[in-house]
Amino acid sequence: MPGVGGWGGTFLLISDLNNSDNTFLVVQPDEDDPVWFASVAVLDEGGYEIVRRDTARNEHEVTTASSVNDIARDLTIWMAARDFPGRPTRQVSEF
Repeated sequence: MPGVGGWGGTFLLISDLNNSDNTFLVVQPDEDDPVWFASVAVLDEGGYEIVRRDTARNEHEVTTASSVNDIARDLTIWMAARDFPGRPTRQVSEF
């Protein structure tokens, strides 16, 4: 999903979800076989289901939440730690 724009873009995308015609969103790298994704879906009883999956790190988490602000913040932090095609990998140096 190019151009999501960090927390603000994620917040707007989640805020636009509804129970009728825009019930979920998925964010993943733009590649044929992405190793990670995150999704947010509107729940019938209110709130949202959040799924985070990263096969490279053997992570799969399903949670529920009601605060769009909290979901956007948490997903922005989580996605920032993922690998993106074309983005240089981070190197940690010990001094």
